[in-house]
Order: sequence, then structure tokens, then C-alpha cells
Amino acid sequence: MSNTELKNIALLIDADNTTPQGIDPVLTVMAELGQVNIRRAYGNFAKDNLARWDKITNKFGIRPQQQFDVSKGKNATDMAMTIDAIDLLNQGKVDGFGIMTSDSDFTPLVTRLRQDGILVYGFGEAKTPEAFKSVCTRFIDIKQLIDTYAADKSGDSASADAHTSEPLDQDLLELITAAYSEASRDEEGFARLQQVGQIAGNRSSFDVRNYGFKSLSDLFASLDNFKVKRQDKQVYVKRLR
Repeated sequence: MSNTELKNIALLIDADNTTPQGIDPVLTVMAELGQVNIRRAYGNFAKDNLARWDKITNKFGIRPQQQFDVSKGKNATDMAMTIDAIDLLNQGKVDGFGIMTSDSDFTPLVTRLRQDGILVYGFGEAKTPEAFKSVCTRFIDIKQLIDTYAADKSGDSASADAHTSEPLDQDLLELITAAYSEASRDEEGFARLQQVGQIAGNRSSFDVRNYGFKSLSDLFASLDNFKVKRQDKQVYVKRLR
């Protein structure tokens, strides 16, 4: 991607509901969308449980947005983060968002951003409510992302390929099979992988990294009932049975 094509991306972090360990791999993923020029973390950093964010914010150029608890059992983090996101949207200078949280309270915010055609990547724990996962353009399991990123950095191929010893999630298998069935195919039965991915993405917020794969082509290559072919700088897939 050339510098003239780089999009302006905002990463907003709910520090109360995510881990600072995920910042590095999350920023790597967000580079797919463009340049992450806006980086903000929201929370009451006077609390002991947020002390780890001190060095992280300095290391990655993240601007801490201090939000003191307005009353016992309540905090202003969600409201401040939502207001900032809508302000950025209305300024018209942001092309995509990354939202780091496992809190379903941000579901209406993501829905609103998507209505304006804005790409939104969500990063949270596997237990994140489905309501939030489903409205994101992509939802990525942050623990899986951290583990995969660590394995790649250490060169631990055994960890990186751990998914090969486990059966693929049945819902995911049904999703990609249905997407292949809906895609245009040539006389030999091959469909462009890019189109298959687009169809699957329109029906679900899934991301192959949640299952330990680096790319959609890697996922299809692991399946016995699909064949992957590369031709003229394109990747094609064909269902064998």
C-alpha cells in the first residue's frame, strides 16, 4: 500500500475490559486498514488494576484518557469513549476504527459507525457477547491473537500450527462452505478466494485468526474437502466433496 493510499484509523481502548498485552498484535492487525494515527485508552488509571498501562501507553504512543469514577460501582469510561468516537465520525477524518473491549455496551456505537460505511474491527475475549461480535466488520479473539503473535515471534511453529490437530469449528465450516456455494465458479468449479471471503464477511464478523490461521488461504489449505490453486496472482478454491 502506498503512502497516498493510507487510511486514517482510530484505535479506542476500553482499558477496564481488555489487556495491554494485546496492543502490539492489535496494531499489527490494524495496519491492514491503514495508519493508526489516533490511539486512545480510556479508564481510571488511578486504580491499581490499570497500573500496567503506564509503560504501554508511552511505548506505543497511546494517549491516556483519564476517567474518574463518578459514583461507586459506576465509571464514565464507556460514555467518554462513545462521545469521542462519534466526534471523530462527525469530523469525517477517520476511515476505520479498532475497538478493544469485551463489553457489549459498545454494540450501539459500533452499529452507528457501520451505518456510515466505517470499518470496525473489534478485539475482545472469547466470552464477549455475540451481540457485540456480530456488529463488527471483524471480531478477533484477543487471547488467540496474542498467542499466535507470540508463537510467530518466537518461531515456535508447533504452537502456530496447533489448529491442525483440532477439528475445525462446525459453524465456521458451514459458513465458508455456504460462501463458496454462493460465489461465482468457473467450468472446473474454482471460485476466487477473495470473493468467497467477501461473502463470508458479509454474513459474519468471523476472522480466521480466531482459529490460529494467518490467512483464509491457509484455512482452506487445511481442509481435505477443498483444493487451493494459485494462478495469475490470484488464489482459487474448489470443493472436492
